Amino acid sequence: MSRYRRILLKLSGESLQGKQGYGLDPEMLAAYARQIKEVADTGMQIGIVIGGGNIFRGMTGVGRGFDRVRGDQMGMLATVINSLALQSAIENAGGKASVLTSIEMGPVGAGIYSKFRAIELMNDGHTVIIGGGTGNPFFTTDTASALRGVEIEADLLLKGTRVDGIYTADPEKDPTAQRYEAITFAEAIEKRLKVMDLTAFTLCMENQLPIFVFDMDTPGNLAKIAAAETAVDRALRAIGTLVHN
Repeated sequence: MSRYRRILLKLSGESLQGKQGYGLDPEMLAAYARQIKEVADTGMQIGIVIGGGNIFRGMTGVGRGFDRVRGDQMGMLATVINSLALQSAIENAGGKASVLTSIEMGPVGAGIYSKFRAIELMNDGHTVIIGGGTGNPFFTTDTASALRGVEIEADLLLKGTRVDGIYTADPEKDPTAQRYEAITFAEAIEKRLKVMDLTAFTLCMENQLPIFVFDMDTPGNLAKIAAAETAVDRALRAIGTLVHN
């Protein structure tokens, strides 16, 4: 039995584009939805924050002449699109999911995000997908995931990526890069490991919320985490890296 009662899963928008290079890949959405439902069926409560880079990234917009605030607002809307797509995929897989948005969007989703509404839905067996980032410009969805994870009192923040944890360098570019099994927040900040931004790291560190960075693209990895006693169980050392105090 896992000691984790509630998790916050951070997914990148780019992961949802699959091999298409842009937009939403139905096969990738379905694969993620199956993994999420499998874990939700064990009774674990799941909150999710998704990036929007597969559709629009605010900083990219700045380079194209957009004002930073408007660019970030466009990025927030992209995260809502991704959230609704994942909700549909989870429902198609037979699960229950609800979207809450950090900004008022009328009939979109199940309402505006609040800690108490999110927990109420999770207690009712819904996977809660929180769209719109923090609702403010100048903050990344990494920071949004850390903030929401702390707010909903998650036991663990999971960051699903394409690689099996944190490395000394980008393993897709440097074949000599070495993987960490565990690393402290202080070490990750000192070494400037770019797995999450500094604001997100600091927020998790100050609030004692450990981060587990893992390969989400391999089916079954999420279930292994759900079944683990701790994030440093031997079975998990091959699929990710724990960042902790």
